[in-house]
Amino acid sequence: MKTNARFRFPALLLAVLLMTSLPAHAVSKEMVELQTQVQQLLDMVQRLQSTVDSRFGVVQHLVEQSTDSVNQMNSTVSAMQKKIDAQSESSSGKLDAVSGQVQSLNDSLDELKSRISKLDKQLQDIQSQLQNVQAQATAGAAPASGQPGQPAAGSDAGAGAPMAAQPAQQAPPLQDTYQSGLRDYNAAHYDLALSEFNDVLHYYPQEDLAGNAQFYLGEIAYKQQKYKEAIKAYNQVLEDFSGNPKAPAAQLRKGYALLQLNQKESGVHELRSLIQRYPQTPEALQARSKLNALGVRISPR
Repeated sequence: MKTNARFRFPALLLAVLLMTSLPAHAVSKEMVELQTQVQQLLDMVQRLQSTVDSRFGVVQHLVEQSTDSVNQMNSTVSAMQKKIDAQSESSSGKLDAVSGQVQSLNDSLDELKSRISKLDKQLQDIQSQLQNVQAQATAGAAPASGQPGQPAAGSDAGAGAPMAAQPAQQAPPLQDTYQSGLRDYNAAHYDLALSEFNDVLHYYPQEDLAGNAQFYLGEIAYKQQKYKEAIKAYNQVLEDFSGNPKAPAAQLRKGYALLQLNQKESGVHELRSLIQRYPQTPEALQARSKLNALGVRISPR
C-alpha cells in the first residue's frame, strides 16, 4: 500500500497542477491530449505497481520459505546435538561403570593371587615339616655308637648347653597383610586397609605388592574425596613403581583427580600422556572416552 501511494501521488499532483493552470472554460484540444497523457501515465503506474506487488509477493514467499527451511535446519541440528550429547553421556556413564567393574575385577584378581601365594607357602611349609619328620625318624632308627644306656661319644648329654636365643620380632607376613588390606578396602573399611597397606610399604618396600599397596592408598584417598592426597599417592606409583601393572590405572586416576580439582588443563595433559605411554591398555580407552566427553582433542595440535 505504501508503494502504491508513492507512485500515485506525483501523478495526481501533476494532473491537478495542469488542470488548475488553465481557465475552467478553456477546454481545448491540448487539454484533452493532456488528460489522455495523464491517464496513460496513471495506467503505466498502475501496471508497474501491479508488477512490483506480484514480484514482491514472490520474493516475500521465497523469503518465508527460506526462513522456514533455516528454522527446520536449526531444529534438526539442535535435535541431533541433543541426541549426540545424550549418547555421549550414556557412553561415558557406561564406560565409567565398566571401568569400575574392571577395577573390581583387578582387585579380585589381586586377592586371588594373594591367596594362591599363601597356599603355595603353606604347601612349602608342610613339605619342609615332612622332610624334618623324616630326617628325625631316620636319625632315631640309626644304631647308637656307644654302649646301651650310655650316651654316644662326643655328646654332652645336654649338660651345660646354652639356651637358644629368642627370635627377634619379625615383620608381619607379606601375603597375609596385603590380602587383609585388600579385603578391608573392598569392604570399605578404609582405616584398617590404610594401616595394612602402609605396613606392606614399610616392611616390604622392594616387593611387587608394595606398588599395589601404594596404588590403593591413592584409591582410598580418592574415594574419601581427598584428591590432593590421592594425586601424591598416584605420583609415588608412577615414580617409584613405574613398571608395576597398576601404573596405567594410577595415571588415569590422577587425571580424574586433577579434573575433580578443576585443574582441567593438567588433567587433560595427564590423560593424553596416558594414551601415549600405554596406548593398548583399557585405561587408555577410558582416557579417550573421557576426553571425548569433555570435547577435547585427544592429540594436541
